[in-house]
Amino acid sequence: MMLIFGLRTVAHRLGVVTLPCRNCGNTAAQVLSRRVTKFSLFFIPLFPVRTRYGMQCTFCAASYAISKDEANRLAVH
Repeated sequence: MMLIFGLRTVAHRLGVVTLPCRNCGNTAAQVLSRRVTKFSLFFIPLFPVRTRYGMQCTFCAASYAISKDEANRLAVH
């Protein structure tokens, strides 16, 4: 019997906020996203293995990780 398993990461866009960038310092739109990595068996995603939150500056395209609490606080605005 052959088992096919692996990991798959899907990015979800949570919103866009206007903040100063941590990299360039310009006040620009920051894209808030959540990346969820799931374990899959026979190409069917079963359960999440890891969840990461991040932001990307639309001015300089730098991306950086943020905490879950910070992502929840920014997504409410």
